[in-house]
Amino acid sequence: MQNQENFDADNNVESVISIQTSDYDCWGNLGDDDILQQQSAIFVEEAEKVPFVGDKEPLTSLEAEYKSGSPILLEKIKVLSGQYIAIRRTRGDGNCFFRSFMFSYLEHILESQDRTEVDRIRTNVENCRKTLRSLGYTEFTFEDFFALFLEQLESALQGNETSISHDELVIRSRDQSISDYVVMFFRFVTSGEIQKRSEFFEPFIMGLTNGTVEQFCKSAVEPMGEESDHVHIIALSDALGVPIRVLYLDRSSCDSGGVSVNHHDFVPAVSDVSSDSAGSETKIPYITLLYRPGHYDILYPK
Repeated sequence: MQNQENFDADNNVESVISIQTSDYDCWGNLGDDDILQQQSAIFVEEAEKVPFVGDKEPLTSLEAEYKSGSPILLEKIKVLSGQYIAIRRTRGDGNCFFRSFMFSYLEHILESQDRTEVDRIRTNVENCRKTLRSLGYTEFTFEDFFALFLEQLESALQGNETSISHDELVIRSRDQSISDYVVMFFRFVTSGEIQKRSEFFEPFIMGLTNGTVEQFCKSAVEPMGEESDHVHIIALSDALGVPIRVLYLDRSSCDSGGVSVNHHDFVPAVSDVSSDSAGSETKIPYITLLYRPGHYDILYPK
């Protein structure tokens, strides 16, 4: 199911468009399937007006969205502003989690120039290749996606002929021929991890679908435009060994009586994180995402 969101302060999620009845009086003559198809086409058209990855904006821009809305959300945004300074939005097309992870991870490599982390991730990518082969995937179904991700990873390191600047990273992330391929890389990695550890993931999946683990991966993980939830995040984090923090902006009550923003750290099942967190008992993720029902964006700490 594709994302159909901008965010309304009172309802959390608002349709990206408002269909004017006068424009669609003829819909009364259409069947349900025809109407759904027409609505889907409109949602896609509206989503395409937003870049895959937006510009970095001050967090005050988020507050402006909720100015006339729920007081609890405004209070939570104020809490967020104490720790985070900026937000980078992604297109609401069902790929926002993978797109956010893609940009945030490559941006981290570009800024940190952590070659040890790059070597580590290359090893994990090769292990993901082996996993897909062991599951019966033929090389040609996924190899182009893997190769393109590794090219982007290499280009984030400075001192190479293919090295890129931060502005070029933004441009590439908005280039569909690159951005979608990297998203597909992450989708295959996620699918492989879920199927490899099917016994672990099966109880989670049973709460989402009546199908098998393999069917879930074929219908809800691998296809472009399918939304992600905690199953996808756990699998990707574990497969690549990259911790991810997700903050939840919703109207849930606060147990302490005060206002707080809930978050969850997805830490890889195997302790396989970058060297700068080695020896530390608490591993703080350097990828931080903001989740509002149905959508993920990137947050930047102060």
